[in-house]
Amino acid sequence: MQFADLVACSEAIASTQSRKEKVAVIANALRQTQALEVPIAVSYLAGEPRQRRLGIAWVDLAQVWQPAEDATLTLTAVDAALANMERIAGAGSARVRRDQLGQLMAQATSAEQLFLKHLVSGELRQGALHGVVTDAVAEAAGVSVASLRRAAMLAGDLVEVAAVALGEGEAGLARFRLRVGTPVLPMLAKSASSLDAALERATPAAVEWKLDGVRVQVHREGDAVALFTRTLEPLGDRIPEVVEVVRHLPGSNCILDGEVIALRADGRPRPFQETSARVAYRGDPEPLRRTAPLTPFFFDILHLDGADLIDLPTRDRIEIGAKVLPVGVTVPRVLDATLDSGTAFMRDALTRGHEGVMVKALDAPYQAGRRGDGWIKVKPRHTLDLVVLAAEWGHGRRQGWLSNLHLGARDDAGEFVMLGKTFKGLTDEMLRWQTQALLGLEVGREGITVTVLPRLVVEVAFDGVQKSPRYPGGLALRFARVLRYRDDKSWEDADTIETVRELYQD
Repeated sequence: MQFADLVACSEAIASTQSRKEKVAVIANALRQTQALEVPIAVSYLAGEPRQRRLGIAWVDLAQVWQPAEDATLTLTAVDAALANMERIAGAGSARVRRDQLGQLMAQATSAEQLFLKHLVSGELRQGALHGVVTDAVAEAAGVSVASLRRAAMLAGDLVEVAAVALGEGEAGLARFRLRVGTPVLPMLAKSASSLDAALERATPAAVEWKLDGVRVQVHREGDAVALFTRTLEPLGDRIPEVVEVVRHLPGSNCILDGEVIALRADGRPRPFQETSARVAYRGDPEPLRRTAPLTPFFFDILHLDGADLIDLPTRDRIEIGAKVLPVGVTVPRVLDATLDSGTAFMRDALTRGHEGVMVKALDAPYQAGRRGDGWIKVKPRHTLDLVVLAAEWGHGRRQGWLSNLHLGARDDAGEFVMLGKTFKGLTDEMLRWQTQALLGLEVGREGITVTVLPRLVVEVAFDGVQKSPRYPGGLALRFARVLRYRDDKSWEDADTIETVRELYQD
């Protein structure tokens, strides 16, 4: 496939707001790709290169190159060039990488150069999120979307599954199963403004502690134990106390979902920053293990000794988990919760210092990578994980720091809907950190406003949602204030405008 054909496909996707048309355009392009080109095309059309650590700075991409007059680049040639850049390391690597980037750009037409800049920077705003590309792969391959999504969830990789779907159809997809050692996308939760509202959407239900910890997925095969973050990154040997707990569980193979959290001596949670710092620390874990030990709380089991459990209802998974998970490492819960029993349970959880509760439908399967009504979080204060779209230079004592944040939620097209601004809740330490981080993501300035790549996720508390003609979504947050930055979440994990609408309706 010519690289120019894929660029033209991207331009066609960006030119329409219709999800159906986007799917049709991508599906048509995929039908024209060769087998070896499928993984590249799927990655690029989803807005990301296959190479995760290219090490190309925005300032390098901002250079101007004389474009080629004729389109000669192929899709595989572009991918090979980016792969070469990713492999460059050592002294002088930045200069060598810039030289190779220049060589690639010199072979690209102006349209191809623009696409490459946006692709490498992560700013390919064409409205083709993974959901759209997934639907397009299913249409191109003539398979059901449900089969494709399930296979992608089990493989943890849409790119791998797309190649199988286009080459082997439904029969190939049927081979995908949970594999111990290969992480799967975690199930996600929606929000509700009250326990009453959550129980109306999920009944019968279990009500569990909502922990302010770090999500982990644990895979055990014999004595080998692997831990992964919510973004499927391996944690290596950073949390040995969790590894030891899992090694002593009954059975030989399992996949568990849960959180780790740093607790005080009285059992109350320490600040999230302490848990996050402990998980992120890459040095010798033993000293910190003694001063800030992490306690695992598992709330789901996805696989046990050769049997996949994700299609079983929550009630069955809880019963199976109870046979292998000791009480001390299982998240506390109440089954078949009523409003009265759930309220009492939530009151107790809050008294113990936890965030709130999770309401989980007992008849729901584990919907990996999905955010549905199977899991609903309820907190005494409203919070959302939003993306920083821009920031304004402060004045007075905040002179020289980027302060007032422009906050946005995701929409179905992969764009962001602004919900308001806030400078409240920011400590001096946060101001210093975010100024440096946001300037590294800068894409433009106008007056006191610095526009940035929408990459940083911030947890925001607010008093409610109100109508507002000032913003495209027609909604705004009341009295928004920053709680913390969520470096454990990517922009794709941010809350959606649909969630905000549901909170407004509640």
